[in-house]
Amino acid sequence: MPAQPAMTAYEDRVEPRDETLYRARLSTSAGEARVVTIVNVSPNGFMARSDEPVATGDIVQVTLPVVGTFAAEVRWALGGRIGCKLAQEVPPALYQFVLAAMR
Repeated sequence: MPAQPAMTAYEDRVEPRDETLYRARLSTSAGEARVVTIVNVSPNGFMARSDEPVATGDIVQVTLPVVGTFAAEVRWALGGRIGCKLAQEVPPALYQFVLAAMR
């Protein structure tokens, strides 16, 4: 019997993202408010474009339609884009409504 392949390393983002083009309000931990464009989203995170830099590791507040404001950690920032992990999952029963409002 052939050897089993090694388990792949855990990826921080394990779920697919849904494409959007949604302008959202974001506040940094320094209290700076700005508008970002969320280009994809999942119940646990999002990627957004930002005209102003946001630091990796920063905790931000983002306002999503239907469900309101969520805290998120900036996991990466590159070339005007940021990837964020939500501190709390968007409730599964509401996610499709959030997504519909963002499209």
